[in-house]
Amino acid sequence: MNRSHSLITTIINGIIIGSYAGLVISLFRFLIQNSILGWKSLYHSTHLHPFILLFIMVILIMITLLVSMLVKQEPHIMGSGIPEVKLQLSQRLQLNPVAILWRKFMTGVLMIGTGSFLGREGPSVQLGAAVGQIYAERRQLDQPAWQQMVVAGAAAGLAAAFNAPLAATMFVLEELTHRFSRSYLLVALSSAITADIVTTYFFGLKPVLQIHYTKSLPLKYYGLLVLLGLIAGLLGYGYQFLTLHVGSWFGFFTRHHLKRPYHTLIMLVFTVGIGLTAPYLLGGSSDLIQQLSKMSWGFNLLLLIFMIRLCGSTISFGSGAPGGIFLPILTLGAVLGAIVANSFIQLGWLPAAFLPNFIIFTMAGYFAGISQAPLTAIMLITEMVGSLVHLLPLALVSLTAYLIVNLCHGAPIYDALADQLQHKTRS
Repeated sequence: MNRSHSLITTIINGIIIGSYAGLVISLFRFLIQNSILGWKSLYHSTHLHPFILLFIMVILIMITLLVSMLVKQEPHIMGSGIPEVKLQLSQRLQLNPVAILWRKFMTGVLMIGTGSFLGREGPSVQLGAAVGQIYAERRQLDQPAWQQMVVAGAAAGLAAAFNAPLAATMFVLEELTHRFSRSYLLVALSSAITADIVTTYFFGLKPVLQIHYTKSLPLKYYGLLVLLGLIAGLLGYGYQFLTLHVGSWFGFFTRHHLKRPYHTLIMLVFTVGIGLTAPYLLGGSSDLIQQLSKMSWGFNLLLLIFMIRLCGSTISFGSGAPGGIFLPILTLGAVLGAIVANSFIQLGWLPAAFLPNFIIFTMAGYFAGISQAPLTAIMLITEMVGSLVHLLPLALVSLTAYLIVNLCHGAPIYDALADQLQHKTRS
């Protein structure tokens, strides 16, 4: 009886946290989406009057100053936020959740909303975790229950960002806690489902990535999937290397009198440059992923897009701007899938009809290799695309990419970032 009561209490706590986190992330998503639309409009308008560009630069400088002030007050709002949550759950870091919540929310909207090459998902995880921590501390729960509430908040945050409750649950178990206990599963799942219901009320039932495809990939092409996984794994390892070392490269600017909190200005200048020339490349960017499956873009253009997105993601993350790498990784994976599929099509190895399929598969493989979380990758893409027919090829590409990065001695990206963060905190 006590056990049943405990499980019911766990689920109720998850529902409460999921409700609050769902509302917070819904507002976060709404503000970011509308902010990006406003910035793209500004970029399009620069040809009408030269003063519009000057206005853009003045606004960006003001944003940099405001964000740098908030970062100085609370340095742990920088970056994705997922490494901070990992350290919290392993009791290696203590944070003030209220300070994190409003500062991360504000700086996330300002930075991601400019159209920078950052995602809302990492910050959503940290925002959700802060909601769970506030709930736990207001109720004066003990340490094990406190951890459950933070897990619930993190799952709710990711579920609300992606409308993917199963993947969010798997992510916190596979990547954040490395624990598959019943209590963690129940509190994370109940919270994630509740948050997904809340965001669905505001944003509708349409999958985040509604990629249209004509048919499933026949078995005779599965050999190409192994090659695809190999490519995704090798380039995923390259992405890991860039992400883990770009922070030290930014030390050049620090040595030349541009202090760390102001590095975001470098990201914003790069963003403006892309916004003025190719605004469709800005943002996380789910719109670009969906366009890839509908438009016939040549190999050279796709390669250029991949390089721009890779540079943008690296610069944005290296600047320390509040924002995540989750959706930018998926976008790079989608572009990579289009490049590889186009190559296979030109060689006569693959019919053109299967281009969308390869985009879907490579998103999962690229993310699985970088995160070293293949189950999360498979579930995430399945939920985001809104179809179960891709499970077998998704699994094959994801496991191949995961194995390749593992053989290259690549660490799970969020574990490595958490270790870097802990080292900096101690220094």
